[in-house]
Amino acid sequence: MELPIQLSKDSREPIYFQIEEQIKALIASGQLGAGAMLPSIRALSKDLEVSIITTRRVYQNLEQQGFIHSAQGKGSYVAEIEEGLKKDVKEAAVQLVFETAIETALRHDYSTEQVKVIFADLMKQYEAKGE
Repeated sequence: MELPIQLSKDSREPIYFQIEEQIKALIASGQLGAGAMLPSIRALSKDLEVSIITTRRVYQNLEQQGFIHSAQGKGSYVAEIEEGLKKDVKEAAVQLVFETAIETALRHDYSTEQVKVIFADLMKQYEAKGE
């Protein structure tokens, strides 16, 4: 199984954090349901072209947080997640993207008012598309 994870080498976020957050998002959105088997640490490392140590850290963090469970010799599986936790993960992911976008705009010398206008314009465009 290949996970739809995209890494940004330009991001300020560490690679392990990017992977971890994207797997959480896949779980919270239901794209990875409870009981779904995850790729092995070695396979995911190869797919993402990252070290095994990085992938192992991701899986350990996800297991400590209750998102996955691992069975020696059998693999790692998505755990049953409470709806409240799914909601929290989704909100945190969206907030992180907004924060990054705002920080980028401010670094490019936009004022907060200009950022609000850009956001409002984008929302109008999405609403016009019916999304």
